[in-house]
Amino acid sequence: MCSMIPPRSLSDICGEAECVKGSTLNSLSDQIVADIFGNAEQITKQVILKKANNRINFDQKLDDLVTSQWFGYPLMLLLLAVIFWITIEGANIPSQFLASQLFIFQDQLTLWFQWSGAPDWVHGVLVLGVYRTLAWVVSVMLPPMAIFFPLFTLLEDSGFLPRIAFNMDHIFKRAKACGKQSLTMCMGFGCNAAGVTSCRIIDSPRERLIAILTNNFVPCNGRFPTLIIVTSIFIGGAIASYSGLINALVITGLILLGITVTLLISFLLSNTLLKGEPSSMVLELPSYRRPQIGAVIYRSIIDRTIFVLRRAIIMAAPAGAVIWILANVPIGDQNILTTVAQTLNPFAQLIGLDGFILMAFILGLPANEIVLPILIMSYLATGNLQDFASVEELRTILVNNGWTWLTAINVMLFSLLHWPCATTLLTTYKETGSKKWTFLSFLIPTLVGFSACFILTQAVRLLGLV
Repeated sequence: MCSMIPPRSLSDICGEAECVKGSTLNSLSDQIVADIFGNAEQITKQVILKKANNRINFDQKLDDLVTSQWFGYPLMLLLLAVIFWITIEGANIPSQFLASQLFIFQDQLTLWFQWSGAPDWVHGVLVLGVYRTLAWVVSVMLPPMAIFFPLFTLLEDSGFLPRIAFNMDHIFKRAKACGKQSLTMCMGFGCNAAGVTSCRIIDSPRERLIAILTNNFVPCNGRFPTLIIVTSIFIGGAIASYSGLINALVITGLILLGITVTLLISFLLSNTLLKGEPSSMVLELPSYRRPQIGAVIYRSIIDRTIFVLRRAIIMAAPAGAVIWILANVPIGDQNILTTVAQTLNPFAQLIGLDGFILMAFILGLPANEIVLPILIMSYLATGNLQDFASVEELRTILVNNGWTWLTAINVMLFSLLHWPCATTLLTTYKETGSKKWTFLSFLIPTLVGFSACFILTQAVRLLGLV
């Protein structure tokens, strides 16, 4: 006689099914793909006769090194470090030259406005506001992008980028994301707007959204000037003989922190707003090949650099007018910018900043390149965006306005983690077609940036380190 099976609730059965699904789905789908390719390889061996070839298979030997468990990741980091170094060092002289030419033209515009008898406020809004902001954005943004994107496209054409995705796939799969997200992150180092656009390569809508929402956690070239200058003044400058090495290590550490936060937020999104299982990525590693220079130049300059720069200019032009108005229209005995900064100061102090720093980040929403010039303008009360003659001069300005090593670390941390620029937000809206996801792409890094700075500041103050 059969024994009676005790009845079970539907919730128990569903719970058990979910456990089984979670433990078998990924391995099952991967096994199916592996079996398909294994069978195809067996059939190929049966019907194709290969002549003996004693030559060394260059692609296979290189792949053994590039995709190695021990050498793959250090090689990737080294290659990215070289690209960053070439971009940062190579962009210095072109940026300075471009800035000097654009500001010479500003002087000519000023003379023309004076000759025409235009009111001072018209000259201020159009020349010192709109034009000067555009000059800053173009001179700081164009040279690095014109170097970074061609180098990145060379890696893409040579066949190296798929190896990066291959190496990173299992790490992103643990975060229930897709390995291709690593490629969109790499593109984000040049510009987060371009990184968001590159998320089109991810087939799964869920994983594509995760990549879009987290792309901002890798620093773009607009944030590198602030990170590098603050590092040089407060960290690398403390050990002058090794300042270059210290600066490079700090920037590399910030990049690794950004990648870590990307993985963490991807995991949280995969278990909350965007629940789901990671899709299997079938990736055929192409042969290493010589890049087509013409195609590289076209895709990197026309499709990426000019595309991103055009959007940045559209967002920065009206922002320049607003910044000048805030810095020059008085309320009582001080301008609007100073009044708002003083209002924000109590909150900013909680996260280790001050009101002027927080205001600079807010006004830098159209383009991260103008955050530092806005801050200098605010401290010096000049009424228009300012450059600095030397790093030592800037250090004096910052220290005189109450900066400490904790302020510097919080500025770097907030610059790394804070909200996307307006160009990236506009691109996110165009890619998702959703105000909800665009708002979340702003809200998530904002909360992460504020939380990280608040926790660090309160911990340091509690320990009495400042």
